[in-house]
Amino acid sequence: MRLLRSGPDPRIEAKLEAERILQQAGEQADREARKRQEEAREQAQAERDQILADVRGARDDLQRAVDRLDRREATLDDRIRSLDDRDSKLNRDGQRLQQRGAALDQREAEHDQRLEEVSNLTRDEARTVLFARVELEISDEAGRLVREAEQKAKGEAETRARKIIATAIQRVASEVTTESTVSVVQIPSDEMKGRIIGREGRNIRALEAALGCDLIIDDTPDVVTVSGFDPVRREVGRLSLSRLVADGRIHPTRIEETVAKAQRDVDRIIRESGDEAAIEAHCSGLPREMLDIFGRLRFRTSYGQNQLRHAVETAHIGAMIAQEIHADVEVTRRGSLLHDVGKAIDHDVEGTHAIIGGDLARRFKLSEDIAHCIEAHHDEVEIRSVEAIIVQMADAISGGRPGARRESAERYIERLRALEDIATSFDGVGQAYAIQAGREVRVVVDPREIDDLGAMRLARDISSRSRNRCNTRARSASPSCARPAPPSTRARSPGARRPHGAARPAHA
Repeated sequence: MRLLRSGPDPRIEAKLEAERILQQAGEQADREARKRQEEAREQAQAERDQILADVRGARDDLQRAVDRLDRREATLDDRIRSLDDRDSKLNRDGQRLQQRGAALDQREAEHDQRLEEVSNLTRDEARTVLFARVELEISDEAGRLVREAEQKAKGEAETRARKIIATAIQRVASEVTTESTVSVVQIPSDEMKGRIIGREGRNIRALEAALGCDLIIDDTPDVVTVSGFDPVRREVGRLSLSRLVADGRIHPTRIEETVAKAQRDVDRIIRESGDEAAIEAHCSGLPREMLDIFGRLRFRTSYGQNQLRHAVETAHIGAMIAQEIHADVEVTRRGSLLHDVGKAIDHDVEGTHAIIGGDLARRFKLSEDIAHCIEAHHDEVEIRSVEAIIVQMADAISGGRPGARRESAERYIERLRALEDIATSFDGVGQAYAIQAGREVRVVVDPREIDDLGAMRLARDISSRSRNRCNTRARSASPSCARPAPPSTRARSPGARRPHGAARPAHA
């Protein structure tokens, strides 16, 4: 018996539901497909629009470039036409200038020919006369300008130099030294001379062999002279002979012992003197070997001036001048102190004391600036530094101050005559007088041969020749000789209220 159900069939409902779901899925797929198609169409349209815009922009840029090129081409065409016009104008102007030049050349030739006919001079002769006149005018004008410049420079430099030198000398204020090396030994009686000579002269031969000096025993009462070029050996001889005379025992063995002891004492004095001088001059740190050589200047004199005191004084003066003009004070101080160190060994080494001193400074590792100051203080090498000039000045101030040095009357007269001979050797000089101890030479000239400018040149030439003579004598003379300063020169013609042909003193 079959049972009857009530309501719809589930299978039918499931089938209907399935169809409905399939229908919805198809509709959704259609919608999505249409949507994607629409999006692709919009994207393609956008890309097309962008490409069209880019193409239009490129076309516009190209058109603008073409327009610029057209304008530039037009400008270049205008410029070319303008240059062509200018070139044509320049060619025409050039032709006119050539025509004018030819006409001017012809006129100049006619003018020159007419001038030659009027003046009776050729072109070369006229040029020579004109150049000679111009040269004379320029020479006179240059001489006047040089004279004015010299007067102005001398006025300013002399005031400044006097102030600096006066300040340096006032600050030094050292006592006048008249110490000289003693080479004479006093003996109690003439009987001692025989004991010094000894039997058959053995004592005096032993003394001379040990000392390296000569003993002069003559008729001078109560005096024995020690003669030698080396001042240190001379001092050893003086000290040894004084001790032998005081002791009374004089024989070869005693002589050797006494000389050896005196040599040790003199070496000690030399070492102490070098140390004291370096300390007094504020030059610490100098090499020991250099100080041992420098101390030998204690027994060296020049014109009666002790060379060790002169070196210390020069160091003080040089340092003060260097401070005033802001130069290197230490280089100046050491160069001034050691400037005459070559005199200590110039009897044993060939050469002048300035060159020897410079070599010593380099040997003992002093600076090149100090060595140059030493070797250049007598102009034997070219001066390359301000400090070397200061050392030269300080040396001249120390040696030239009143009372520092003595000079024999014969040498003094000889120097004055030599200066007068130099002045009278020039043409147009009538008389010459060396005054103020040779510091100035007054020259009387012929006004018909020498005018004012010629007198100025004459004064400069006389001063230059005197300076060269002084330098030559300094190189050829013995190291103990002082080098006199070249004189100033004053030219004057006779019979004139104002010195006609006069020049200011040409100070060297």
